[in-house]
Amino acid sequence: MRRPIQSSAPTDAQREATVAKACLRAAEHLGLTNSQLADVIGISESSVSRMGKGAYLLTYGSKQYELALLFLRLFRGLDAILGSDDVASRSWLQSENTSLRGKPIDLILSVTGLNHVADYVDSRRARI
Repeated sequence: MRRPIQSSAPTDAQREATVAKACLRAAEHLGLTNSQLADVIGISESSVSRMGKGAYLLTYGSKQYELALLFLRLFRGLDAILGSDDVASRSWLQSENTSLRGKPIDLILSVTGLNHVADYVDSRRARI
């Protein structure tokens, strides 16, 4: 007798845990403080701290979850362009960028800025 096929799709809880862990690691690689990460993804600093302890997760599909995904997109793009060089990534974030008309670290503190910076990095990555 055949067993029913089990779905291997991740649950919402698994997605939430994965995104939380990835966000914290990306922030660490980029040299962001808990306060900065909180501002980027729209949660409190204490929630970021609790997230690090596994006591808080971003709700799947929420605005904060979507901002976290956008932040991760930015991180992955920078990581690909700069060859996993954390020092270069941190320097890029802190440096004035004439194309972006500001420092990326300041720009990503708003939703519009985060989206713009992620799009910019994606466009640099896709160059032929």
